[in-house]
Amino acid sequence: MLRKWTLQEHGIYLYESKHQAGDVVTPHHHDIHQILYAIEGEGKIRIDGRSYDFGQDNAAYLVPFSVHSVVSDSELTLLVLAFDASRLGALLQGERMMQDYLKQSLLLKINPFQGSEMRLFLRKMLYEQYREGQLPLGGLALQVTLLEILLMLSRTAEPFNAYNANSLRAERIKQYLDTSYYDKITLSDIASKIGVSARHVNNIFKEVYLDTPMQYLTGVRVGLAKKLLAETDKDIVTIGFEVGFDTLSTFYRTFKNTVRMSPKQYRDLSRTPQPK
Repeated sequence: MLRKWTLQEHGIYLYESKHQAGDVVTPHHHDIHQILYAIEGEGKIRIDGRSYDFGQDNAAYLVPFSVHSVVSDSELTLLVLAFDASRLGALLQGERMMQDYLKQSLLLKINPFQGSEMRLFLRKMLYEQYREGQLPLGGLALQVTLLEILLMLSRTAEPFNAYNANSLRAERIKQYLDTSYYDKITLSDIASKIGVSARHVNNIFKEVYLDTPMQYLTGVRVGLAKKLLAETDKDIVTIGFEVGFDTLSTFYRTFKNTVRMSPKQYRDLSRTPQPK
């Protein structure tokens, strides 16, 4: 059964859908895209004839005319993000992204790091939608946040090799550090996101990558700082800030301990013509 949607000019609508234990949403489809994100509870979702367990921090990505249904095993709360890709215009570089990575309906298991990001994106959208008409560029803000969600889901949809649980955790921690090095990150933050002790985080990461997560993070930051020092004219204080150091003194100390010279010495050396 086709369920028609009427969307605002910007082509996006986000709403909450609550289900009691035993509730059944019968098979249906839409002529637009949908993302169903479970924020609480458990159930099952059937997508184009295939059945999946569906619980907290799972996301169902549904292309137009994809037949789907939901059965709730407990109280199940979903956020439903409906959007018409044709109304997103030039903003959808995402259109190419969707063609490459999100061309069919699928169920995505969101890891704890991505789950935190997903919830933040959805809260941003609810805020913009609630104040629609009160804030300038509200429709554009919704479109930009949708694009961030699609980028995250595209990366999640890339195939992973089969690893054991600890190796997969270590890989996810590395991915988090590689893409969030500029943020304020502590070992406790990482441990709380994946639900294990800080000591266990260190052990599983070191087993795969030989360094602790914080040692690896320092290497990422210093490596990028070296590149920026050698290839740009940015101020040293700006480079330290850009790669995640809160103060210039911390940047200088960490850089010198790692590279055995100061950032200024490294920049000067990298720009000195080397003898042939």
